[in-house]
Amino acid sequence: MINSAEEFVRLRNSEKMDEYLKAAGDFAPFEVWLEVIKMYPDMREWVAHNKSIPVEIMEILADDVDERVRFNVATKNRLPEHLQLILAKDSDSSVRQRIVYNKKATFQALSVLLNDEDEEIRTLAKNRIDEGRYR
Repeated sequence: MINSAEEFVRLRNSEKMDEYLKAAGDFAPFEVWLEVIKMYPDMREWVAHNKSIPVEIMEILADDVDERVRFNVATKNRLPEHLQLILAKDSDSSVRQRIVYNKKATFQALSVLLNDEDEEIRTLAKNRIDEGRYR
């Protein structure tokens, strides 16, 4: 378990693979994630990368100004449908495309992307729906 913002930053910046992986996968309390986001804004992308962040942190990061942060949120297999729908309308095409590639994308999220301004995203969404590859 990660117990403080400082610990997360230390683990994330570590050159030891086991510590780096701990930053990418270990659980931390909600308050610790909030503290990292507030005290270490350059670490928001890496918070989003962590596999165990709670949905409430995903909600905060899905609205981040940095498209790299939103991109990492869009990759989450645990991403709830309401966040998939928000990110399917993101201003950045790479974020919207990550929703198409998210293996747990729902029919509703893919349906939003059928009308995307980007032809490739529209095509990918249509193919996933036609093949029945959605949740």
